Amino acid sequence: MNLQINNDCTVTLRPITEDESMLRSGLLLTTPELDELGSISHPAQRVEWLACRVAVQQLAEAQGMTYLGLEKDEFGKPHLIDSPWHVSLSHTIGWAAAVLHRVRPVGIDIEPIRDQFRRVVPRVLSEDEITHAAGDPNRLAVYWCAKESLYKLYGKRQLSFREHLHVEPFKDGAEQLIGHVRLPDHEEQLSVQCFRVGPGLLAVAF
Repeated sequence: MNLQINNDCTVTLRPITEDESMLRSGLLLTTPELDELGSISHPAQRVEWLACRVAVQQLAEAQGMTYLGLEKDEFGKPHLIDSPWHVSLSHTIGWAAAVLHRVRPVGIDIEPIRDQFRRVVPRVLSEDEITHAAGDPNRLAVYWCAKESLYKLYGKRQLSFREHLHVEPFKDGAEQLIGHVRLPDHEEQLSVQCFRVGPGLLAVAF
């Protein structure tokens, strides 16, 4: 399934139905990517890792690009090789997602709605966000998914979800959210699109 967020931003979400050998067939992997895959021992994690790269390759080729693989910067953020497009990946059990943006950094996250979000509330949400969520699992999932997408967009470590990443209050079922990255030397307002899809929620920040 493809979602056209706007003229510059496209998302693909695909169920993972293939095994490892099927996913590797036709997939371009660079030597560093092969090394990274080799470091993953759990079979299910290997399949999810590969499925994300299949999603990116298919999405890039659908945009008319020659896909040359992914490379990571010093913070571990992925980039398309020899392309100005921005990319982000996410996966959960049984699903893989990828997003491309023509001009802006972008982040994506896909999550099932689950009760365990309640356990991470104190370290993820600000006091205002906790008040707004009011323990509702759907609102907690939106906050978590939106903040994960903001984290991936910013692409640098040592960000606190509670202190540095913020999502403005939203109406239940809202698809368009407003997010903020607030650091001592940097502040940025960002758009976050949030959709109910296959496994639960998908958020795209840009």
